[in-house]
Amino acid sequence: MGKKKKKHTIDVQFITACISTSLVLLLLGTVAFFMLTANNLSVYVRENLELSALIHDGTAPSEVDKLVKRVSAKPYAKEVRFISKDEVLQQETTLMGVDPTEFLGFNPYTASLEIRLKADYANADSLRWIGESLRHEACISDISYPNELVNNLNGNIRKISFVLLVLALALLLISFALINNTIKLTIYSQRFLLHTMKLVGAGWGFIRRPFMVRNFWIGFASGLLALALMAAGGYFLIKYEPRVMELVDIKSTAIVAAGVMVFGILITMTCARISINRFLRMKAGDLYYI
Repeated sequence: MGKKKKKHTIDVQFITACISTSLVLLLLGTVAFFMLTANNLSVYVRENLELSALIHDGTAPSEVDKLVKRVSAKPYAKEVRFISKDEVLQQETTLMGVDPTEFLGFNPYTASLEIRLKADYANADSLRWIGESLRHEACISDISYPNELVNNLNGNIRKISFVLLVLALALLLISFALINNTIKLTIYSQRFLLHTMKLVGAGWGFIRRPFMVRNFWIGFASGLLALALMAAGGYFLIKYEPRVMELVDIKSTAIVAAGVMVFGILITMTCARISINRFLRMKAGDLYYI
């Protein structure tokens, strides 16, 4: 007689636990990623706000060059650009579709320095003293900066950060409850096996070991699946809006990836240990009533 081929069965409970756990990790990882990139978004927005310093007409080019060098050397300056009267005229002509010099007979615009500030200086107090210091420059006639916009921006960023923090904490509790129920159901079907092993003298550590190993791999596989889904979502988001890459950095991405993997493994193993210990403490008769 020939040897019978060993049948390979699909572990439905393992697959179900992986899918449900990965979906929870996906949601939690997405919120964690947004929390970490919220600071990058704040920096990106604040560093794209510009302070304008209008230059007196008739200022010599050499004086303008010296002014640009002095301002560029300041600790608050990220980028300083000089925009001449002709450049402003060209921009406004393109925007309006008509050249003002045709009916005015002269260029009505003023040359300016466009100063992009570092993120730490994009607040009301810093803008105030930066404006005062620039007004002491002989070449500068006036200062213009979006003070109200900066105040609204900083206030909204604080609110968004707080909401994300609360959401992350809520999801942490919800994820623990959902994953705990999923793991509990996978162990529930084997509660009598646990009791039988206990009756034959097996120690709790020996009984728990195969279940802990199994749930380690559930957590590991769930983490990989969640990261794969996050990577796919990120790919399509970047493909749709390439500028998103300016908000993403390797450090935040690595922290989220490591956090999802570690949390997935720890939460599944912790829930498994809690559930196994619960069943091991029960008497044989109680196992029929749960």
